[in-house]
Amino acid sequence: MASDAVADLADSLAKTQVDEGELSYKGQGLKLDNAQSVEEMVKAIEEFDGLLALRLEGNTIGVEAAQTIAKALEKKSDLQCCHWSDMFTGRLRAEIPPALVSLGNALITAGARLKVLDLSDNAFGPDGVKGIEKLLKSATCHTLQELCALLYSTALAQAFQLIGSLEEVHIPQNGINYQGVTALATAMQHNPQLRVLNLNDNTFTKRGAIAMAQALKHLRNVQVINFGDCLVRSEGASAIAETLREGLPILKELNLSFGEITEDAALEVARSVQHKDQLEKLDLNGNILGEGCERLREVMENMNMADKLGSLSDDEGEPDEDEEEEEEDDDDDDDDDDDEDVDEEEEEEEKSELNQFSTPPSAPRTPDVSTFLSFPSPDKLLRLGTKRSFLIQQQVSHSRFLWLLKSFNSPFYAVLSKAFLTPSFQGLSFMSSLLVMLGLLKSEDKLKPVKVVPGHLQCLEHAVKQSYFPPEHVTVLNAFMARPNKSLEPCSSARDRLKSTLQKLTPES
Repeated sequence: MASDAVADLADSLAKTQVDEGELSYKGQGLKLDNAQSVEEMVKAIEEFDGLLALRLEGNTIGVEAAQTIAKALEKKSDLQCCHWSDMFTGRLRAEIPPALVSLGNALITAGARLKVLDLSDNAFGPDGVKGIEKLLKSATCHTLQELCALLYSTALAQAFQLIGSLEEVHIPQNGINYQGVTALATAMQHNPQLRVLNLNDNTFTKRGAIAMAQALKHLRNVQVINFGDCLVRSEGASAIAETLREGLPILKELNLSFGEITEDAALEVARSVQHKDQLEKLDLNGNILGEGCERLREVMENMNMADKLGSLSDDEGEPDEDEEEEEEDDDDDDDDDDDEDVDEEEEEEEKSELNQFSTPPSAPRTPDVSTFLSFPSPDKLLRLGTKRSFLIQQQVSHSRFLWLLKSFNSPFYAVLSKAFLTPSFQGLSFMSSLLVMLGLLKSEDKLKPVKVVPGHLQCLEHAVKQSYFPPEHVTVLNAFMARPNKSLEPCSSARDRLKSTLQKLTPES
C-alpha cells in the first residue's frame, strides 16, 4: 500500500543524518565534556573538504569540548549552516557563554558567511545571549537568511537589525512578551528581503501586535506571517488589517488563530485581504467570533475567496462583557508585569550561582501544518500524526510543493537508499504504488494518482542512477515511461530527461 510506504519513508526521514556537504551528529545524545571526547568529531571536521553544514543538535557540549571543536572550525570558511539547537541540556549555566563565544569566534576567524543559524531549544538565558551577541553582529551573520533562536533580550533584536539580510525568521514558543516583540519589530524593518515571519505561540498583546503591524508596513516581500496563538487581540488584529490594506502585496498566508480576536476585528482582517491576489490561506480559527463565524464566511464568499479561509471549528464562541473588560485589564496588567519581570530577571542574574543548571527544553508541542510548512523538518513531519498527508494536502499549493520538495530532496535520497537496502523492504509494492501515483498504472485499491510536478521526476531521475536502485525496477519503470501518458505532459522537460536516463540504464535485451 502506498500509505504504508509513505509512512515508512517519513519514519526513516526523521532519523536520517546524511546530506551533501553536511556533517551530522544530530540526536546522538553524546555527552561531550573535554578534548578527548571530541577527537573523532574534530578529525571528521578537519578532513571534511567543502564542509557546508554542521549538525550538533541533540547532544550536550561542555566548554573544553566546544573550544576543541572551535579550533577545527577556524579553517572552515565554506561553512554556511550551523544547526546547533539543544546543545546544552544539563550543563551549568556558567558553561554556556564561554562555549558559545568559542564557537562564534571560530566562525568569525574562518571568515564564514552563514545562511542558516539554529540556536533554538537551548534556553541559555541572558548570559547565553551575551555569548552569541558578537557573532550575530559580525560579518559572518550579515548573510543570514534563516535564523531560529531564543529571543531573550533586545540585544538579539539589535543584531537582527545589523544583519539586514534575513529572509526567514522562526522564533516559535519562546515566551516573548510585548517588549521583545516590539524590539524585534523594529529590527525586522531593516531586513527588506524578509519572506517568512513565524512567531507562533508568543505573547504579543495589543501593544506588541500594533508595533509589529507598523513594522510590516515597511516590508514588501513578506509571504508568510504566523502570529497564531500570540494573543494579538482585537486591537492588534485591527492594526494588522490596516497594514494589509496598505501593503504586503504578495502575502500568501496569514495565521491569526487563537488570538482572542472578536467578530468586528476578524471581519476587518478578512476585508483587508480582498486584493491579495496571491493569498492561499487565512487562518482565524480559535478566536471568539460566535455567530460571527457565519458572517466571516459570507464576507469571504462575497469576495470570491471562500476557499482561502481556514477552518473555524475551534472557535471559542461570542465573548461576554466581562471577558471584554478582562481583556483590557489584562493588557494594562501585562504592561506592569513586564516591567516587573525585567527587574526580577536582572536581580536573578546577579544572584545566580555557578551551580545553576540550564533549563532543559520543554516537551515538543504538536506543530500545526502552517508551522511545519514555514519551517519544515523531519521531526515536525512525524509529529503531525498519521493524517499528515491529508493535512498537508489541504494547505499546499503546487508552487509551494516545489519549495517543500527542495527542502527535503537530499535526505530523501538517503532514505530511499536505506529502504532498498533493507531486506524486509517490499520493493515491488513500492514500485507499484509509485507507478500508480505517477498515473502510469491503475490502482486496484482505489488509490488516486497525484498531480505530478517536475520535482517528482527530477528526484526520481537522480534516484534511478544510484547503485542502490535495483536494475529490474529501472527496466519496469522504463517500460511504463515509454507509454504515452497525459499526466506527465505538464512536465515534459523533466519527463524527457527521465526517459532518456532510463533508456541509458536499461540493459539491452
